[in-house]
Order: sequence, then C-alpha cells, then structure tokens
Amino acid sequence: MEAVRNKPASAAWWKDLARWFDNGSAAAPLAAAAPDRRRIDWPRLIPFITLHLGCFGVLWVGASTTAVLIAAALYALRMFAVTAFYHRYFSHRAFRTTRPVQFLFALLAASSVQRGPLWWASHHRHHHTHADAPDDAHSARQHGFLWSHMGWFLARQNFATRAALVPDLARYPELRILDRYDALVPLLLAIALYALGDLLAGIAPALGTDGPQLLVWGFCISTVALYQATFTINSLAHRFGSRRYATNDDSRNNLWLALLTLGEGWHNNHHHFPGAARQGFYWWEIDLTYYGLRLLAALGVIWDLRPVPARMREARRNVEPAR
Repeated sequence: MEAVRNKPASAAWWKDLARWFDNGSAAAPLAAAAPDRRRIDWPRLIPFITLHLGCFGVLWVGASTTAVLIAAALYALRMFAVTAFYHRYFSHRAFRTTRPVQFLFALLAASSVQRGPLWWASHHRHHHTHADAPDDAHSARQHGFLWSHMGWFLARQNFATRAALVPDLARYPELRILDRYDALVPLLLAIALYALGDLLAGIAPALGTDGPQLLVWGFCISTVALYQATFTINSLAHRFGSRRYATNDDSRNNLWLALLTLGEGWHNNHHHFPGAARQGFYWWEIDLTYYGLRLLAALGVIWDLRPVPARMREARRNVEPAR
C-alpha cells in the first residue's frame, strides 16, 4: 500500500526531470492543464538557478585573458545568432537563406539556452500580435517589470511552444528536434568548453586557463550575460527611451540597449515595422546585427534582406519625449 501511495509523487519527480531534457514530453500538457498557468514552474527553474549560481565559481577558478576573451566571443556570436536568426529570420522572415545555413544558425542560437527556434519564434510572434495587451506574456504594463524581464520565461504557461503560430518552421524535422531537446546543445557546449580548457592546460599552460575556468567564464558567465541582456528588450525597452512612432504598445528606442544587444534596442522602430532586416532605421542608429547580415549577404550566405520602406520610416511620427 505504501508503494502505491508513493507512486504518484515518484512519477511526478521523473516527469519534472524529463522536462529538463525533453521539452515535448510534458511541457505542453502541463501548460494547458495547470490550474494556475502563470505560476512559476519551480522544478524547471533548477537549471536556470544553477546556471546563475555557477557564475560565483569565478571566486574559485579565477580569471585569465583567454577565458575572458572566449566568454566575450561566445556572448557576441550567440547574441548575433539570437538577434539575426531567432528574431529577424525565424520570427519575422526578414531575409532568406538555405536550409543548411538556417540549421547552422539555429544550432548556434540554441546554445544560448533560450530554448529552441520554434519556441522562440512562436512566443515572439504572439508578443507582436498582443503587444502590451492583456494577452501579452511579457508586458511590463500588464504584469509588472520583474515578470516582463524574466518571470514569464519561467512560468508554466510559457514552456510549451505555440505550435499553431509557426507552421512554416515546424515542417523542418531538424528544427523540431532542436526545439524538443533544447537542453542538448547547451549541454554539449558546456562539455566542449570544459574539454577545451583541460586541453589548453596541458598543451599551452602559459594561457593560464583550464577546464573549470572555461566552464565558468565561457558557459556560465557568458550565458547569464546573454540572458539578462536579451531580457532587457522585454522589460527596459518598454519602459525607458524615446518613441519616434505612435505604436499601440510601449516600445521605445534606447541606444544603450541597442549597443548591448547588437541593435535590438531600436525597439520602437521594430514594433513600427517588424518585418525589416534592420532595426536602426537611420545611419546613426547603430545596428550591429544588421551590419553582420549585410556581410553575410555580400558573401552570398543570405539574400533578399527586407528594407524599411521610406513611407513607413516617415509615417506615424510621435512627439513623446524620452524617459
């Protein structure tokens, strides 16, 4: 009788563990059936907390120029993959590319630990449909600043991919696999960084790094910085900055956030015309992601970058001051 009584708890434990590695095994049913879908899903939160706590490992592993440079390079490379491909390509189809390139950058973006390409694009498309309305999952106006920054990302209702919004992406089995097993690529990156550090400690000790140090700097610190920078677009970019366009949401343009996120801080521009490959509409609005896209286009890797039509750039001007 005791074994029977304990079975549900045991099953729930295994179900929670399975959802760390298989996003399709239980996330969607849970998101649909939970009595309070906005409740934080604490079992799913454990890896997120662990990743942040891992940053404190720097107190034991120290720092080296090698580790810091690798962390910075992984931040920039993965930020570009997220902003250029998860956002401008998968979410908005702002340019075209081949299937292998699509998969390559989806793989790189998946290493940012921001879940899979279908999940990211589906939730972002939902955001644009309901921007700062009650149904917007991460509206600071509707749900408060902290929720818009990262609470929504950890809530039960948002773990499932909104599959109905991404039928164009779901037809690719390789993208569906990345989306379902979204923890696999980050795990492989963490292992690779540890192995690289261990290798360098043996063959190039003058670099002053090792496996634990590269794991802390290259994975934990770089990924947490990437997390928090990306989250600012949902929170800070709907609170602070200027509004050139009279959109129906609270989106704002913010130079500092644009620098931090390679161009995503021109958020009011983006909400005014989401389909453009560039978000800095004018030459003085620095958009590093767009410059990277122009380089890829020059190399023939991508093509048909959607411009900002002059009529859209000059339309619906707003006079609200910056804050």
